Amino acid sequence: MNAYPIASILPHSAPMILIDELVSYDDENVSCRVTISPQSAFFNTTKQGVPSYVGCEYMAQTIAAYGGAHALDNAAGIKIGFLLGSRKYQAEVGLFKLAQTLLIEAKKLIQDESGLCVFDCVIKDEDNAVLAKAKINVFQPQDPAQFLKDNHE
Repeated sequence: MNAYPIASILPHSAPMILIDELVSYDDENVSCRVTISPQSAFFNTTKQGVPSYVGCEYMAQTIAAYGGAHALDNAAGIKIGFLLGSRKYQAEVGLFKLAQTLLIEAKKLIQDESGLCVFDCVIKDEDNAVLAKAKINVFQPQDPAQFLKDNHE
């Protein structure tokens, strides 16, 4: 596993990079971390946290980090992917709280030749308690620019 800075493996730009670091990855799994701060995107100053529905995007960016890290490992360019949706996003909390550190884990369940993948994802707190979970469907075509051109109406 290489220690890539998160900005080098995500096809996002600030301020839309929502996760802080790549923790680990292998052929089937990836883990990333984020600590909630007042500078976190979507931070609610009144409630002092980030709404838990943002966890779906934390999961998607963790999956993107998986793809980006593997692309760099193979001397390939970072390609955009598409979040197709989630199945059964289930949050156990309404808010990720200020100063809380979250571990986002994703395990690849299915990948087909077209670029469609399904990941089983979970967000845990420092005590390893599950805060949210979902199955996330993503799609990364071989040529994203051509895909967008072909599918633009």
